[in-house]
Amino acid sequence: MQDVQNRQDKRGIAIQKVGIKEAHLPFLIKAKDGSYQQVLARVRFTVALPSQYKGTHMSRFLEILMPWSRKPLAEPEMEAMLAEALEKLEAHAAEVELSFKYFVDKVAPVSRRTSVLDLDCCFTGRKEKGAPMEFQLGVEVPFTSLCPCSKEISSYGAHNQRSVARIQLRFKDGYDCIYIEDLAELVEKQGSSPIYPLLKREDEKFVTEAAYENPKFVEDILRDTVLALRELEGLGWFSVECENYESIHNHSAYAAHEEEL
Repeated sequence: MQDVQNRQDKRGIAIQKVGIKEAHLPFLIKAKDGSYQQVLARVRFTVALPSQYKGTHMSRFLEILMPWSRKPLAEPEMEAMLAEALEKLEAHAAEVELSFKYFVDKVAPVSRRTSVLDLDCCFTGRKEKGAPMEFQLGVEVPFTSLCPCSKEISSYGAHNQRSVARIQLRFKDGYDCIYIEDLAELVEKQGSSPIYPLLKREDEKFVTEAAYENPKFVEDILRDTVLALRELEGLGWFSVECENYESIHNHSAYAAHEEEL
């Protein structure tokens, strides 16, 4: 049968990313305690296509992905996956992105009831032929924020809201990436109070009063998060977005920052 994808293209345009998107597969992600958590990942998998080729071989992306969906997955496995793509698709660069829900244990502050909090996470690997993989971790961490201005001007009470920090990290070569659990704990400490899926009355009282005693603007949360991330050993680059879903406005308060270290 004729291989149409390998026919020559004369338009002279190399495509930077071509492949598959919105593929859904299970993966095993290593947890901090050494166990593995099964997640359902949404996958985007691409390679660079030289200008002389008409197309890439789409079926090969899934042929590469399928065996890895049954094995524990971390940075070394992602690099092996990308190396296989470079070889089988005869490309000079490849990228894979896995977006998934990851669950972390949360213990209520007073009742000590245990529940699990879902976090939106993303693993991204980029690799060029002959070079090490560049790995990027993305995590969205929710928390509570309480407005300092509202507390200052009100006779009683202060408006608070659910907030989120969207973190992207890349570590330098030779340094291990932080665990999702540790990053979530580090980031939620920069808000007014952590969020807990399960709270009894005594817990609700505790977190409400804790937030009231720790008011922060979105700018405060962002700056404190930046300072905390700068302390991570081996961190090479990061970006932070903080968003407060305002409870007294029909818009969000927003701040963003990125930094090369």
